[in-house]
Amino acid sequence: MKGEHTARFLIIGLVIGLLLAVPLAGWLVPRFLAPKAIDIHARVPENGGWMPSDLTATVGQPLHLRLTSDDMLHGFAVGQSDEPPVDVLPGEWSQVTLNFNHPGKYTFYCTRWCGPNHWRMRGSIDVSGPASSVDPQPVTQTPPLYVTLGLDIDAPRRAEVIPGRKPSASEGARLGLQLPPDYLETDFPQAHSPEEVWKSLRSKPLTEGLSDDQVWDLVAFIWQSGTTPDVLALGKKLYGENCAACHGEGGMGDGVMAAAVRAEFPSMDGNAQSGPANFTDSSRMLATNSAVLQGKILRGGMGTGMPYWGPIFTDQQMWALVDYLWTFQFNQENKP
Repeated sequence: MKGEHTARFLIIGLVIGLLLAVPLAGWLVPRFLAPKAIDIHARVPENGGWMPSDLTATVGQPLHLRLTSDDMLHGFAVGQSDEPPVDVLPGEWSQVTLNFNHPGKYTFYCTRWCGPNHWRMRGSIDVSGPASSVDPQPVTQTPPLYVTLGLDIDAPRRAEVIPGRKPSASEGARLGLQLPPDYLETDFPQAHSPEEVWKSLRSKPLTEGLSDDQVWDLVAFIWQSGTTPDVLALGKKLYGENCAACHGEGGMGDGVMAAAVRAEFPSMDGNAQSGPANFTDSSRMLATNSAVLQGKILRGGMGTGMPYWGPIFTDQQMWALVDYLWTFQFNQENKP
């Protein structure tokens, strides 16, 4: 009898042990087998930036990160991604998990203005492996429009004709003229400067009897026709987050970081613009086109302190930002 009781107790103990082991294993195994998170410390660029700044990952395998700041508030985001930025606070840890469907080199960057060299606070993630079966086709990379058009985006540009007042798209629409259809196509302002379009319109019979400023109103209407309120709203958001600190809220090149940029990148040419571009300067803006502006954003301004945003913005975001820049030259009804 004693042996029988002992056997029963052993069986009961084994059953209880198995019942406890299953949830315990479910709790322990992932913690031992899951990839360990990488700790990343953020500091202002002068003191190191992201540490470490060079990471590796594999397609289809999550990359776990733990982020903290050693000095001030920073923000973390991966370029050309729809994922929202994550605040990185001093003395606290933020956790981020990244997943990649395509191999390549990705850029992560700080989204909070942390000083004059904020734009240098970038790191890279080298992702290896075959493309994921979930999304096997990466976005096709095409040459920038300024390359296709053979434009020198660094060439000086000055308008010979500038308006006497800020052109108005609504006034241009009220003129009720039948403009050539190609002038109203979305991509028309991308390859033509406002001054080129003004001169072309001025030479046409349909503008006879109009003042020079009324023809400029037509130009403003054409530029408005090439965008939408939603696109301009996106451009305004991107400008406020990434450009206003240098170029100013009003686009005059007088942002809070402008003086520091001018001090670090003084003009080496008496004819060159020193410091952040002034988007309200009609003599410069009206002689350029959207392809040149997109090229500057994509590649950056050589020796001017203008960062390169190619790894950060998507193609859609860059064109939205370009469309918004024209609102500093033209009054548009669809301006956000």
